[in-house]
Amino acid sequence: MVRVTTPGVRLLPNAITVLALCAGLSAVQFALTKNYAMAIASIGIAAVLDSLDGRIARLLDATSKMGAELDSLSDGISFGVAPALVIYVWQTGADRIGWVASLIFAVCMILRLARFNTLLDDTEQPPYASEFFVGVPAPAGGLLAMLPLVAYLQWGSGWWSSQYVVWAWTVAIAALLISRIPTLSLKTVKAPAKAIAPLLLGVALLAAAIIQFPLVALIAAMILYLAHIPYSIHRHRWLAAHPEAWTVPPRERRAIRRARSPRRLGLRPPLRRRVAGAAMRAVRLPRETARTPRVSENGQGPRRRSWRQIGLRRK
Repeated sequence: MVRVTTPGVRLLPNAITVLALCAGLSAVQFALTKNYAMAIASIGIAAVLDSLDGRIARLLDATSKMGAELDSLSDGISFGVAPALVIYVWQTGADRIGWVASLIFAVCMILRLARFNTLLDDTEQPPYASEFFVGVPAPAGGLLAMLPLVAYLQWGSGWWSSQYVVWAWTVAIAALLISRIPTLSLKTVKAPAKAIAPLLLGVALLAAAIIQFPLVALIAAMILYLAHIPYSIHRHRWLAAHPEAWTVPPRERRAIRRARSPRRLGLRPPLRRRVAGAAMRAVRLPRETARTPRVSENGQGPRRRSWRQIGLRRK
């Protein structure tokens, strides 16, 4: 069955991308009017729309090269230029170091997107590469850069709102954008049928937390994202070292990890060197005595061991 896509349907993913671009640019306008809460919300809306346009394009079979280029340009402005300007405007009277840090973040975001586009055409990557991003993705990087501002809106001024702390944090997130650190991608995650009800309950609880405590929920989400990076690195290294698991679905890889563990194979950890040496001598001594009985000097049978040789003491 051939699916026919009308021009209006093909326009929908690009329209969503344009809306994400408008939301990201609106964050700068809200920052200029000192409405920083709406600036953060605008970047969050842009992140949600960015996660939808690609999925809708694949579902409707409306992918195009123009849409891919438009998506990259939108991400560069919404998650690179807009957060950098919002943070710079927030730090009123910022010196030259602040502007340099903002430039570094925006440039690193553009470089990260350019590398992402080139990796899409790389056909020599292993099969598990689609499960990871190379570096922190653009929406997550744009929101992570806003973490000091979110903390300021929640708890007021503190060490997190200091200029040098803010600019150091901005440069650190910029370094994560262009790094080679693998981060998990949610595009390849498939929920089993049994987990649909718990996931829907979790979505409801998350929505309630966002409505009641939006800033706290956003801070917790960003901290959890940073905490997942060590696990992502460990998983990437394990897959690189086990080619037999590359073509296996992620839910079945746990069986491979269990089968390869020493306890599952019935092995025991080696004993200490002293204990093993003493046990070896205890085993060898009866065997050598049974195989080659010692003969006395006069050749009349086995020689008796004196009390000094066997380690006893005379009473």
